[in-house]
Amino acid sequence: MGDVIRLSCKSLSVCSSFSFVTSFSSSLNSFQPILPPNQSLRRGVVSVSNVPSTSDYFSSIGFRPRKQLASFKVHATVTETEQPKWWERNAGPNMIDIHSTQEFLNALSEAGDRLVIVEFYGTWCASCRALFPKLCRTAEEHLDILFLKVNFDENKPMCKNLNVKVLPYFHFYRGADGQLESFSCSLAKFQKIKDAIVLHNTARCSIGPPRGVGDLNLESTPAPKEKKAESTAT
Repeated sequence: MGDVIRLSCKSLSVCSSFSFVTSFSSSLNSFQPILPPNQSLRRGVVSVSNVPSTSDYFSSIGFRPRKQLASFKVHATVTETEQPKWWERNAGPNMIDIHSTQEFLNALSEAGDRLVIVEFYGTWCASCRALFPKLCRTAEEHLDILFLKVNFDENKPMCKNLNVKVLPYFHFYRGADGQLESFSCSLAKFQKIKDAIVLHNTARCSIGPPRGVGDLNLESTPAPKEKKAESTAT
């Protein structure tokens, strides 16, 4: 009797296991992925063109995504400060831009006994641009000297009367002595300017009023036929 009971229990255990496996297998066979209408699961290679888009898929199953947050575009405005052009930069209060003949004469007259160095330049002149930073440093080192900058293209009649034909060109003036020296100079020959400063910027007193370019009114003097100034090589 005991053997019969044990055999029945084993049979019940096997039957239960077989039933569970059969039930699980049936569930797997009956499982099918959720597909949109008129779509069936096909085995093999699936073409990308046959795959529904995400939006179509969600609409077919009745899924409504949340509303997208509004996007904000930030436009950064960069304000660039316009930098002065190279010829517009000055070393300090002892460097002045000259825009007319009258300004030139007034500056020479008001300089008194100070040494005045006049630079004639062109905005298009490569030699003038290369030399200019060193000229600014020289002006910073000699605050007792007055530096005048004359734009050749803005003051052609005056430059012609002063016999300026090559750029950059320099004139040296001092009080009653008037014009002391004039020459063209490039960056490679900048020592000429230093030597002229040592020669003419000595401690002395001139007797009489500043002569500058004399009593000549440069604006009333007929200018010679215009010819573009040449630029010296650096």
